[in-house]
Amino acid sequence: MRGRMMTLGLAIPGRSPVHRAPMWAKYLLVVAVAVCAITWREAPVALGLIGLSVVLYAAAGRRVLRHWADPLRYLWWMFAILGVHQWWLATSDGASGYDAVARAVAIIGGMLAALQAARLLLLTTELTVLMDGLGRALRPLRHVGIDPEALSLGVSLMLRSIPAIAASAVEVGDAARARGIGRNPVALAGPVVVSAIDYAHRTGDALAARGLLDHE
Repeated sequence: MRGRMMTLGLAIPGRSPVHRAPMWAKYLLVVAVAVCAITWREAPVALGLIGLSVVLYAAAGRRVLRHWADPLRYLWWMFAILGVHQWWLATSDGASGYDAVARAVAIIGGMLAALQAARLLLLTTELTVLMDGLGRALRPLRHVGIDPEALSLGVSLMLRSIPAIAASAVEVGDAARARGIGRNPVALAGPVVVSAIDYAHRTGDALAARGLLDHE
């Protein structure tokens, strides 16, 4: 189950140059990869960004590099569907077979590169450090009436809730298979929703106990 959780990214302790890099550099990397993938939608650019991600994962250490392929391992079907869809759109626009494949590789490769850059940030940064850095980066938003601490807390809760709810879905699926129910989505949806609501209530109670919900 931990492998599925690592698809998103859970911090792996380390002392590599990537781990010790300042927060602004890590955020800048994520933004730069996303901007390059969006601005230059070319297959060589996308493949180059993917290659860069492999190099950075390797620089972060063997334990981090081991999880580079997790999105491909667990989300390959999603990338395959998106790739076929982009290829079909390109051929519908009159592109040749080679150009259609190149366009699909450019778009899907750019998405994968951006995802890997974001995961590298999560894999090499403790959540508390990540949220502190985000809070500092969002401080200018005070001038437009947005509380950066509250926004940072919301992002932190979102990041914590995704693995918790995903773990609940895995446990419910295992229990259903043990009872011979299989992967019936109707049978699985109810327990997962109940678990998610319970998690939300417990999180709300914890915030209320700390007086955080009294802040307007």
